[in-house]
Amino acid sequence: MASYRGHLAVSTTLGVAYAGAGVFYFGTDLPPALLAGAVTAVSGLLPDLDSDSGVPIRVLFNLAAVFVPLLLLSRLLAQGMPVAQVLVILAALYFLIRHGAAAVFKRMTVHRGMFHSIPAMLIAGLAVFLLYHDPEVSQRWFLAGGAMVGFLSHLVLDELCNVDLLGGKLRLKKHAGPTLKFASSSLQATVTAYVILAGLGYMALNQPDAATLQQPARVVAHR
Repeated sequence: MASYRGHLAVSTTLGVAYAGAGVFYFGTDLPPALLAGAVTAVSGLLPDLDSDSGVPIRVLFNLAAVFVPLLLLSRLLAQGMPVAQVLVILAALYFLIRHGAAAVFKRMTVHRGMFHSIPAMLIAGLAVFLLYHDPEVSQRWFLAGGAMVGFLSHLVLDELCNVDLLGGKLRLKKHAGPTLKFASSSLQATVTAYVILAGLGYMALNQPDAATLQQPARVVAHR
């Protein structure tokens, strides 16, 4: 299994490449491209949320406590909420994720269980898509794609090799680990993951398209 620092190094490199591709090849504006790069880098650590070690959990939930409110900020402002109300919601979400979610998540998951899987990768991407608001739906999918690229890099590294990038060592595993999987040994965990995935997929498919979001309201003249 790849090291924590190895995962971070790979996902950060992918994040830089992903942001650069967005700017130079897809015409993405610099701010959303940089955000997508950061999401890619952080998502490379997400599967370790089910780790038995306390260090990844502390670091990841601290990052999640910052990134989730950041992604949600544009959506709340688009709803026309007062700034003071938005700040209260984001502050409450920050403390809930940082101080409450970690304990609950650790009780509900096992290391390298269903959270190390392809459905979990899709859930991460759809969650980013639904959290982030932008009139251009393509920008939201771009961010979601970054989350899935980072998440997938973690699964691939765990599946293929033990990596110590800082030490300059690359050792292939004799037997691939169960990370690029679609189900786990726990039927309950598998069913739960697919129910969440189906729910998020339904919500994503029913989002208004860019044309609808940008279409101005019609003014009807009464004679």
